[in-house]
Amino acid sequence: MDNPDYWRTVQDRTTGHDVRLTDEQVALVRRLQSGQFGDVSFDPYEPAVDFFSGDPMVHPVTNRPADKRSFIPSLVEKEKVSRMVHAIKMGWIQPRRPQDPTPSFYDLWAQEDPDAVLGRHKMHVPAPKLALPGHAESYNPPPEYLLSEDERLAWEQQEPGERRLNFLPHRFPSLRAVPAYGRFIQERFERCLDLYLCPRQRKMRVNVDPEDLIPKLPRPRDLQPFPTCQALVYRGHGDLVRCLSVSPEGQWLASGSDDGSVRLWEVATARCMRTVPVGGVVRSIAWNPHPTLCLVAVAVEDSVLLLNPALGDRLVVGGTDQLLSTFVPPQEPAVQPASWLEASEEERQRGLRLRVSHGKPVTQVTWHGRGDYMAVVLATAGHTQVLIHQLSRRRSQSPFRRSHGQVQRVAFHPVRPFLLVASQRGVRLYHLLRQELTKKLRPNCKWVSSLAVHPAGDNVICGSYDSKLVWFDLDLSSEPYRVLRHHKKALRAVAFHARYPLFASGSDDGSIIVCHGMVYNDLLQNPLLVPVKVLRGHTLTRDLGVLDVAFHPTQPWVFSSGADGTVRLFT
Repeated sequence: MDNPDYWRTVQDRTTGHDVRLTDEQVALVRRLQSGQFGDVSFDPYEPAVDFFSGDPMVHPVTNRPADKRSFIPSLVEKEKVSRMVHAIKMGWIQPRRPQDPTPSFYDLWAQEDPDAVLGRHKMHVPAPKLALPGHAESYNPPPEYLLSEDERLAWEQQEPGERRLNFLPHRFPSLRAVPAYGRFIQERFERCLDLYLCPRQRKMRVNVDPEDLIPKLPRPRDLQPFPTCQALVYRGHGDLVRCLSVSPEGQWLASGSDDGSVRLWEVATARCMRTVPVGGVVRSIAWNPHPTLCLVAVAVEDSVLLLNPALGDRLVVGGTDQLLSTFVPPQEPAVQPASWLEASEEERQRGLRLRVSHGKPVTQVTWHGRGDYMAVVLATAGHTQVLIHQLSRRRSQSPFRRSHGQVQRVAFHPVRPFLLVASQRGVRLYHLLRQELTKKLRPNCKWVSSLAVHPAGDNVICGSYDSKLVWFDLDLSSEPYRVLRHHKKALRAVAFHARYPLFASGSDDGSIIVCHGMVYNDLLQNPLLVPVKVLRGHTLTRDLGVLDVAFHPTQPWVFSSGADGTVRLFT
């Protein structure tokens, strides 16, 4: 009400000012809103003037001269015609063939050929035929087809879909005495339902020779040498022999038993050179792999004993004692998870040099390839299950901060600074320098029992108590490359040969299976695994068979220790 011209005021967007419409402009807006023309003087219904009348005129309406292109041939049409002529000459364009004016007819009532174009069902599948009647449907079946009273009651209590027969066999004196079948209409109705409700599928049968499905493996005779027969038996232990180890040069053999002794044998003659009583069950034994050291690590109860067997070269034996005696203890000893104790004079007479006490049972001891470090597995819970000892500095350390299950076996990588730790359900690969987890291997078995690393370092095998031997290719995947189920009972030990493409496994069934495992330098070629020989000789004792397996470092021989208290050499 403040502005009486509000209804006729609009805003100019170009200037931003309010403009008041005049009376003429308001009238124009109203005409446009009502659908009329804006010009008041325009008459849409004025009389039409015919411009082109029927009267001839002297001059044309337009006097424009004709174009030049109307007097000369078209160049565009010339190019089109030349292209069509060239296509006809090359055979790209076929001229129209004369059509036969006679119409073609086919026999409407003739039998349809399934291969013809006019076939009605191209994917016709015939209905399956009814099963032929058997002896049970006879009017006089044999006695074994007639159901007893108990069988009849059991048949009546079953569901119709679980019954082997959908009727009860009966015996009649003659065919004339057979009554009408009561379920005839029901069965025919179900047959019709099956025919038009159940889809049919055409199964393409592939004719494959079963021999082609079996992988072509080379003959074992072409993969020699490998151990084939028993050569020597090392007798002397009074109880089961749990572990054994071969010297680096292959001349001596060390074995540990539950009778509380460690025996040192000469490989070639099976002669017991020395017996060292250790006063407890020997769980593990490992010969130092360094060729200039004569040292054997023995796991007894809660300690690791370092023995100098005094066998072989006297210079090597004396150098080992000299190396151990040159150690100077630090002024400020650090706190360690294990204590290093010097042997007494009486113990030194028996060959003992050092005792590493852990306070907890030791289950395994293994050496690094250079001979200065050794890894120990303790039967305890927590992150101190695995300890690494350094011989030159007599220092012990725990490489892990937390535990990932009960540790079963450990092994050093032969080439890289890796440590493989096998728990009950998996194998972990740790980088010792970077102190990080590199890879997790999943054996897919219930309980891992043993572990071995290929000398090249790219493949790992592990055995399990559920009679599986699993081969891993570290460059391929964390899943098993191959799972071998050749043994019938639990696997106790697996081992690789240092020079030959061989690996072996020992089991509680009393057998050692030697396999050919060729690893190629070509990364695109998978390893070749061929079982070549099954070796037997150990007798089962207390449901235990072969407890440990080890290869000779230079010859294609394999040693085995068993629950029968013997060590056997197969060559």
